Amino acid sequence: MIRQYELVDMVRAYDPNLDEALLNRAYIFGTKAHGNQKRASGDPYFSHPVEVAGILAGLKLDTPSIATALLHDVLEDTPVSYEDLEKSFGVEIATLVDGVTKLSKIAFTSRQSEQAENFRKLLIAMSADIRVLLVKLADRLHNMRTLRFIKSPEKRARIARETMEIYAPLAGRIGMQDMLEELQDLAFAELNGEARESVIARRDFLRKKTGESTERIATLLKETLDSKGIKAVVSGREKRPYSIWSKMQRKSISFEQLSDIFGFRIIVDTVDDCYRALGVIHQTWPVTPGRFKDYISTPKRNHYQSIHTTVFGPDKQRVEMQIRTAEMHRNCEFGLAAHWQYKDDNGVGKASHPPDLYAWLRELVDMIEEGEGPEQFLEYTKLDLFIDQVFCFTPGGDLIALPRGATPIDFAYSVHTSVGDSCVGCRINGRPMPLQTELQNGDQVEIIRSDAQTPSPLWEKIAVTAKARAAIRRYVRQSQRGEYINLGREIAEKAFRTEDYPFSEKALSEALTSLKLTSTDEVYEKLGRGLLTGAQVMQAAFPGIKIKDPQIPVALTGTKEGRRSRSAAIPIRGMTAGLAVHYGECCHPLPGDRIVGIQTTGGGATIHTIDCEILEQFIDTPERWLDMSWDAANGDAPDFFVGRIEATLSNEPGSLSELSTLIAKNRGNISNLKISNRTRDFFDMQIDIEVRDVKHLNNIISALRGSPHVSKVVRNHG
Repeated sequence: MIRQYELVDMVRAYDPNLDEALLNRAYIFGTKAHGNQKRASGDPYFSHPVEVAGILAGLKLDTPSIATALLHDVLEDTPVSYEDLEKSFGVEIATLVDGVTKLSKIAFTSRQSEQAENFRKLLIAMSADIRVLLVKLADRLHNMRTLRFIKSPEKRARIARETMEIYAPLAGRIGMQDMLEELQDLAFAELNGEARESVIARRDFLRKKTGESTERIATLLKETLDSKGIKAVVSGREKRPYSIWSKMQRKSISFEQLSDIFGFRIIVDTVDDCYRALGVIHQTWPVTPGRFKDYISTPKRNHYQSIHTTVFGPDKQRVEMQIRTAEMHRNCEFGLAAHWQYKDDNGVGKASHPPDLYAWLRELVDMIEEGEGPEQFLEYTKLDLFIDQVFCFTPGGDLIALPRGATPIDFAYSVHTSVGDSCVGCRINGRPMPLQTELQNGDQVEIIRSDAQTPSPLWEKIAVTAKARAAIRRYVRQSQRGEYINLGREIAEKAFRTEDYPFSEKALSEALTSLKLTSTDEVYEKLGRGLLTGAQVMQAAFPGIKIKDPQIPVALTGTKEGRRSRSAAIPIRGMTAGLAVHYGECCHPLPGDRIVGIQTTGGGATIHTIDCEILEQFIDTPERWLDMSWDAANGDAPDFFVGRIEATLSNEPGSLSELSTLIAKNRGNISNLKISNRTRDFFDMQIDIEVRDVKHLNNIISALRGSPHVSKVVRNHG
């Protein structure tokens, strides 16, 4: 255990003006508070806070952070109160200790919803003062170093998993690379010890095999840089076992194919020297193609800066070089903690903060305040914790950093929420491209906007960033409720008509108590979502009423009575596909078709044509059927619908070209095409075409039937 004077000396080594009295008081206070408490290892419990303080001293943190580490468990594990701490150490330290205590009470269980909710609490707590997170990470690091003393394998595995999934990525997200790698490796040892031992054995063998050539490279590198007048500190770098293993898994490559197990860090004085050193290295050894990354001109989101290049060294051995300044190296080692370190030029214990230091954290807290569901929140933020970036540019030259796999939708929302909401298209490097295009490094992206545009529910499947997906989901959630209410009101009015009662909102209001709801809008919403039926509402509004047996809507029969009753059908008025109403992909209904709605619990209504084969599955549940109609005056309808046809074409040159030309001439657009069967003379295909209505599709079918290359064409009704 670090002794009291040793800890003071550790802090004095980088902060000659430290508040020694504060540290001594905190050390003595913690010793007395924990008394005879023991750790699982049998060591005095206070050895743990002292080791945490030592870790933070190694990061050169300010004195209040070190004192907080010494006291971080007293509120949770001893009779000491917040008021006692505030009286003895002031508001700042008492608040920091309280923040760490709240984080310590968060248990990341295996249950997704609880884990998600607790992760929200963690982010809210650390957003008040990021030093809370720094102390918590140091606390977790020491607990992982002593994990072997916990007897329960299940508990060890749980702690290791939450370290791998939550704490290690958080350390990486705030730029603390060394802590990230150690946390990952300690968790890896618990979760997959055999794999780790295998990696270590192969790494050790390779080290013995290449040791001499590595030393030659280091010597030659230092001599070459010196000869060019570049002052540099050259040190070896060895990849940790988990980092090696995860790269092998991620890229599906063997151990022997890795090029950066061993490498070198070259620390120089200035940014200019970084690029000069790069030139010297490339003149000395052949460059490995595709292995150059400039994180100085385009830093990572966690402020990491360095130049990475891989060369063919002696014996054709691939060696990675990392070139950076001393300041960049400090930021790489300490990450965000570097901004809470003691600095002579800023004054004792004063922190310096880049303007965007908390941008990512603020973004997540905004998501919490906007009511994002806990499970979606955890899913999205986990994506953002693991950084593998692409760098793109606006037409004005501004740099936008995004996760790998991001699309123009993510780019638009990264610029601003309003840009994302109004996005109708994009140009990538001057060319119009689909919104689902995966962006690449260096792409220039121009977002095309329209005031009439609103986010599509389908965008959530395209977007990958937390900000974009949360904004899309928020809009969909708000819009869905309005559409469910509109649909539910139509269902309520229909229920009143069916039972021969005049529609009355007063009657609905009187039914609220029975339905255990608070407003008529809630009634409509639950009706629209399929969580209530019209019959249930009528029974609540008119107790004792004898509800008529539910029937398949008479309007769906071919009788004269059925045709007359179409005027009573529920119109699809102002409803967006994918919100309260969904169009069946089995039959692809079009305006002009006779249609029926099938309610799904919690999912609104799915529209089918009346001859759709899937309707047979619902014959025994007539209460779920809704008589629906197209609203001819619906200005909110989509610009096009998808109709499906099946065609048989002659298997000869030009037949497919003529088919697509005929569809285009008739103002249709092929959205999907699948060949289902092919013989020597013919091939059968299924074609999805964007059209205005059933009349438009019939015109296209007529045009295709006039082609000598088309032997058969029919509409597919499902």
